[in-house]
Amino acid sequence: MPRAALLSIHARIEGTKPSTWEDSSLVQIWGPRHHAYVIPARDLAVFSLGRLPDEGGALRVAEDLATRLHRFLGGARMAFGEAGRALGEHSPNRLRYAAPTGTILIRWDGARQPTIWTVPRPEVDPRAARLELARRYLHIFGPTTPLAFAQWAGIGPKQGVAAFDELRRWLTPVRTPIGDSWILTSDEPTFRAARGPAASARLLPSGDAYFLLQGGDRELLVPDASFRSALWTPRVWPGGVLVDGEIVGTWRRSLGALTIQAWRRLSRAARDAVEAEAASLPLRDLHGRVVVRWED
Repeated sequence: MPRAALLSIHARIEGTKPSTWEDSSLVQIWGPRHHAYVIPARDLAVFSLGRLPDEGGALRVAEDLATRLHRFLGGARMAFGEAGRALGEHSPNRLRYAAPTGTILIRWDGARQPTIWTVPRPEVDPRAARLELARRYLHIFGPTTPLAFAQWAGIGPKQGVAAFDELRRWLTPVRTPIGDSWILTSDEPTFRAARGPAASARLLPSGDAYFLLQGGDRELLVPDASFRSALWTPRVWPGGVLVDGEIVGTWRRSLGALTIQAWRRLSRAARDAVEAEAASLPLRDLHGRVVVRWED
């Protein structure tokens, strides 16, 4: 999401500024579960058409909403609530069902209603977009399963299974502590390679791709059930504290106060690294310095 995206970028790229999430190379769309996501503009087709329903009522609803919205806006931008009411939709949130057509872009900063507008449909076959989406998912989240992919992408289980079936010759079966899964064959050397150096500390925001896992796959990242329930809560997730490549706790922020709940006792060096990372966060609403509070 927009504010979290900024911190996700910061965790991976040096020189990230508070305005980086607004760079012209990035766009915002409604993605799985109708949440707002920041994605590379060049990947619009992958993250929209890759989720387009194959047929039936869901496809008709998406196409109809997209067509009506395009005609109504005529190139203009408008608050999505205002646009929804103008189209006679009882709930403006229904416009989100048009997002998988690849013709809807939004801008949201988390404070006000998103602004919405339409763009030309990407000239990409939806089937090809879904296969590329599955490849991306396998590369980042593998080992994984078709059903986990479907849940992550917000598509039907049959669509997830069909995508993995079409990719079968590029996949390698693997056995994990939680059962049989798949990886991209091209990624096997990475799995077999010795572990390289990891960043001393990173503060991953709520919903960061590092732990945006589904179902049983979460056990591979966080084996302890009590820690899993602390990271993947029923409501808004906290952020994840990453130390030397391992999630060791959660964090939340209220303005300039950042509260960390560690799952185990951390060394003084590790705490110093986490506090240095906190001080470097490119926060737009921060006045003064970040104060870190530890809850062990």
